[in-house]
Amino acid sequence: MEVSVSTASKHQQTSRNAVVWAVLNREIERQSALLTQADPDPSRQLASGLRKLRIVDVGGGSGGIAVPLAELGHEVTVVDPSANALAALRQRTADAGLEGSVAAVQADTEELSDTLETGSADLVLCHSVLEHVDHPQRALESIADVVAEGGAVSLLVANRAAAVFAKALGGQFQSALNLLYDVEGRLGESDTVAHRFETHTLTALVNGCGLATEHVHGVQVVSDLIPGSVLESEGGSKEALREFELATAARIPFRDLAAQLHVLARKPRTL
Repeated sequence: MEVSVSTASKHQQTSRNAVVWAVLNREIERQSALLTQADPDPSRQLASGLRKLRIVDVGGGSGGIAVPLAELGHEVTVVDPSANALAALRQRTADAGLEGSVAAVQADTEELSDTLETGSADLVLCHSVLEHVDHPQRALESIADVVAEGGAVSLLVANRAAAVFAKALGGQFQSALNLLYDVEGRLGESDTVAHRFETHTLTALVNGCGLATEHVHGVQVVSDLIPGSVLESEGGSKEALREFELATAARIPFRDLAAQLHVLARKPRTL
């Protein structure tokens, strides 16, 4: 799927999140329209006439994504193990007048299916989480259990290839080799990232958990490599960088060298 600036919303504020928001916006519009046709219950409709979605944000912390989604009218549940992050979320939602639209649940990702009802979410977000859990497959299986048939899962993970090149370009060749050859893509026991993924390992994990990969995009293809002085200069550098990220997000080889990989997967409907 090509990602264009025309899909961007007011929430796509930087080159770092533009690709993810573009994909989410398109999926939300798609699902809202389909659900409206299937169940035109006026009590669940947005002002636009489309259906509001039930969204779960796993590891959503203080609500950086959840609050904007709730502002659009959707029902969002944030699941996070941190009591402090959830306290900040509650304050943020209160300040925005969204207490009834955002729920906070304290739990680990692997406990998701024990915490939320099976098939209760139209869309599950799991951003920058799988690389930190002990058992990514178990966590993703739990997510797959919570999402409804026909619903989608948005995954954002650390990319091993980008980490290898970053170390090599910095002259840290042994660290680059460690990242390259380690099974989990780690630097060593002191590494705070438990797993780094590549496109093929991520899609294999997704498909093995009963989900179907639909789209793969690279996030921050070059954003982390651009000096701040360039972005602060005049001439629209920030906007040009955003356009570059959107243009290269789905193109190989650029996609597979990005700092993060984003997958949109769907839970198939049973016959």
